[in-house]
Amino acid sequence: MRTLRDIDQLRSTLQEYRQRGQRIALVPTMGNLHAGHLALVACARQHADIVVSSLFVNPMQFGPGEDLDGYPRTFDADQAQLVEAGCDVLFAPAVSSLYPNGLDAQTRVHVPVVGEGLCGGSRPGHFDGVSTVVSMLFNLVQPDIACFGEKDYQQLAVIRKLVRDLHMPIEIIGVPIVRAEDGLALSSRNGYLSSEERAIAPALYRTLCMLRDALEHGAPIEEALDQGKAALSEAGFTPDYLELRDASLAPVSPTTRHAVLLAAAQLGPARLIDNVTIQLPASTVTAFSK
Repeated sequence: MRTLRDIDQLRSTLQEYRQRGQRIALVPTMGNLHAGHLALVACARQHADIVVSSLFVNPMQFGPGEDLDGYPRTFDADQAQLVEAGCDVLFAPAVSSLYPNGLDAQTRVHVPVVGEGLCGGSRPGHFDGVSTVVSMLFNLVQPDIACFGEKDYQQLAVIRKLVRDLHMPIEIIGVPIVRAEDGLALSSRNGYLSSEERAIAPALYRTLCMLRDALEHGAPIEEALDQGKAALSEAGFTPDYLELRDASLAPVSPTTRHAVLLAAAQLGPARLIDNVTIQLPASTVTAFSK
């Protein structure tokens, strides 16, 4: 695996691969890698000849008071895992390389509608930071495909709209959530949890599964969501949001069948997010829409 920190080196290296007609995949990360990230690399490996992974803790997507300074930085371990996973190129630029004029003077990319509400409502500016750095990486790498995890469902929707709206010739592949044996979605922020909090954390997924089963059997939506929020609070979470949307993240309507239930909740120092997909019966959505 070639580890590159310089933009010009990255471009010249990738140009060599392109001249050979090799297909390139990109897996953007912020490091502190776990099995969920490695699943993205494995997916990329299946779809391309060359796999590029980026490792960059992006300051633009952290708001005031968020965990930028404390975000785990485990470069050596990440590098070793990527070698083992079969990554070909690791791009690990400095902040000064991507934002040479500082964040205040940086051009930003805003993706409307899908980036609003949910995590976008709780973390103002977060998705502008995501879409800006991803646009930059897409421009530098010019991949044929890029892989993103479905755990960050709203982020995946933002990236897909970004690519559509800006006519980028990149195939975006969503990779299913990787979970621990007890159901907790793998996340770099799980490391913030104490042993007691880690024992509580799987209740987020269990609550979503409980609500999915209820909704698929016709339970009223508002009632189910209220019960879910109460269950999370009782388990020890501070719920941020618990919402049902259609698969595109638009509000559910009488014609919605494929839906997604999304949640974010604080547990100790960690903000955990998760989601499950739902097949809604017609009676449920009709009742909700009145």
